[in-house]
Amino acid sequence: MERRRGIDDYEPGPVPPQRPLDRFGFIKQEVGGSTPEGLPKSRLVADYEREARRVRKWRKMIGVGGSDWKHYARRKPHVVKRRIRKGIPDCLRGLVWQLISGSRDLLLMNPGVYEQLRHGPGQRSLYNVLKAYSVFDRDVGYVQGMGFLAGLLLLYMSEEDAFWLLVALLKGAVHAPMEGLYQVGLPLVQQYLFQFDHLVREQLPKLGEHFSQEMINPSMYASQWFITVFSYSFPFPLALRIWDVFLYEGVKIVFKVGLALLKYCHEDLIKLSFEKLIHALRNFPEDAMDPDTLLPMAYSIKVSRSLEDSKDEYEKQNRKHIQSTELIGKA
Repeated sequence: MERRRGIDDYEPGPVPPQRPLDRFGFIKQEVGGSTPEGLPKSRLVADYEREARRVRKWRKMIGVGGSDWKHYARRKPHVVKRRIRKGIPDCLRGLVWQLISGSRDLLLMNPGVYEQLRHGPGQRSLYNVLKAYSVFDRDVGYVQGMGFLAGLLLLYMSEEDAFWLLVALLKGAVHAPMEGLYQVGLPLVQQYLFQFDHLVREQLPKLGEHFSQEMINPSMYASQWFITVFSYSFPFPLALRIWDVFLYEGVKIVFKVGLALLKYCHEDLIKLSFEKLIHALRNFPEDAMDPDTLLPMAYSIKVSRSLEDSKDEYEKQNRKHIQSTELIGKA
């Protein structure tokens, strides 16, 4: 009778070569077809020293625990904006996100509130934050897209810090409130999609006309951009750079990045029919997702005036729709 083979009877196969991982456990991308080990030592040293200098500048700018941030931001706002657009050093990103969003002030003004809302120890961090928010704001409660925001924040800060940053964003501590993205009917999503469609027609008229001919509208491809601020399906390095700017400058960067993507892929998109167009708009090429290529293009796009005009137009149309609905109800 043949003996059954046990675990110890199997000889180990060849061990695959280890590849370097980043701080989140993702495999690091190879640079220019070679691994980081293949780069000249002088290049690695130069990169390290440059990043160290950058971190020192940031530490000096924000002070210990963020103590100098408000003073510096008021005194040199253009320096702050320029440095944020270049990307916040990863080791300081969590603290800086809290400072620029206003969530650190909310936390300090509400000691112990998060623990009262959370209840039940031993649960996972993401659940804790979202459960606490659903108790804090019962009108909004929990909507699926909020999980992507909270998950990203928890990579860089504690549960309590992430909770208050979520509050700062949805309630509008610094910028316009985002809670309309998650309320019943997603009213703010509808407004943003209307505004984005207006921008496409204004700044990329040929592509806008092609979208009309193929019956493509922003709700088919851009809803998640606004609901998750690009944290759902965009490459992680690009999403982080967008969030650096988003927390400091507000939702305008979402419109700018969306337009920059369409502009970068304009010549390809304008040739596609409906099915291929939908696929392309949900799966942009890798070269279009390079932060150092896409973001400078986004920064160069002006949207403020157009967003104000299209918001006014949207509100007028909305009021007319409500009035006509009320008239029909009375008839």
